[in-house]
Amino acid sequence: MDGLEFTASLAERHAPLVQRAAAVITALGGIAPVLLRDAAEPAPAGQHRTQVLLGRGENPAIRREGRSRHAITYRDAGGEAALAALIACLLPAGAPVAADPESLSVLALAERLAVSEIPVLIGGPTGTGKEVLSRFIHDRSPRAKGPFVAVNCAAMPETMLEALLFGHTKGAFTGATQSSEGFFRAADGGTLLLDEIAEMPLALQAKLLRALQEGEVVPVGSTQPVKIDVRVIAAANRDLPTEVAEGRFRADLYYRLNVFPLSLRPLRERAEDVAPLAFAMLLRHAPAGRDVPWISDAALDLLREHGWPGNVRELENVMRRALVLAGRGSEIEARHIQFDASARLVGAAAMVPAAEPAMAAPVPAKLAKIVQRSEAQAIMETLAACGGSRIETARRLGISERTLRYRLAAFREAGLAGHETRVAHGALAGAAR
Repeated sequence: MDGLEFTASLAERHAPLVQRAAAVITALGGIAPVLLRDAAEPAPAGQHRTQVLLGRGENPAIRREGRSRHAITYRDAGGEAALAALIACLLPAGAPVAADPESLSVLALAERLAVSEIPVLIGGPTGTGKEVLSRFIHDRSPRAKGPFVAVNCAAMPETMLEALLFGHTKGAFTGATQSSEGFFRAADGGTLLLDEIAEMPLALQAKLLRALQEGEVVPVGSTQPVKIDVRVIAAANRDLPTEVAEGRFRADLYYRLNVFPLSLRPLRERAEDVAPLAFAMLLRHAPAGRDVPWISDAALDLLREHGWPGNVRELENVMRRALVLAGRGSEIEARHIQFDASARLVGAAAMVPAAEPAMAAPVPAKLAKIVQRSEAQAIMETLAACGGSRIETARRLGISERTLRYRLAAFREAGLAGHETRVAHGALAGAAR
């Protein structure tokens, strides 16, 4: 049968890990056939499909055993790392990775929308996975065997966008030495994603509206419309109602696209997605022929509490960086987690002259401590500039208020507040109340 397959005895030996993973996979709408079995059991005869082997041990690890088989050794069946690693290994490459309840509910709704033909408008900040969600809708739709074409409206020259979308005839403009079908006709029978649609010029929005209403396009240089059969999914990282109110987006096109809106939250607001996404990034980028490093609990804590201004794209960068820093090590540790902002702060800290001798460390500080001190200074200076307002401080720093509270508590426990200015220290004390 399709989906996750395992025996009752395996579920009992690896409870509650298997039950938790099965619940997430079910919420994701199922997966391609995957056999989950105990690492100590002999492989069933004639099994060539994807397999994930589970075993308990004191040294957590993910081992690659061929192109379609992974072996996971975990320590704690109830831990976050074991569940995240298993989810990442069970899902095929390119599939949405989620464990947060709200993310799972969005995917469940997207699966229901997939079987219909109504337009879908996906909103959310840059880097939250709008294209991945669009492809998920396409793959679960009756158009799955047709093409999926993704177009970034912001990445194309405004003067060429019409020809690229609707096609053009030979000689339609200077340089048009041959005709082109355009993205709409390339997606015929399938799905066309118009990403960053808020960047589309107003004049072209009118032609897009006609294409959606009439089911036809007129190539540049032609007078004859061409019928198309395309489902359009639009994505925007701006608030389209605001764009409509300010005259930058056509109201009629907005209402034509906004039949069923979906919204993806920033990564900082779906902390339960971070760990499985991190393991999925390691599976994607770990060198072929080598085992995939485990992520320590301390490293997961750092990832979970980061503000993620760059969302999933930033997480991917962080995990690729961690792979390099870990080298051939079997575990990603907290010291291997280097955020983009932290890297800049480390450079700034290295150029600051040494303070009075009483503050000098007897031995060189570890990189993690330097990063923490620099981060504490940046946060508390911002906090002082905002008069102790945590809400305004979090907004300026691009992090959640929850993350800011966690950072402030960590600084107090580490005794870092005493090194800051009197004003910043007073703001910290006020923010703690």
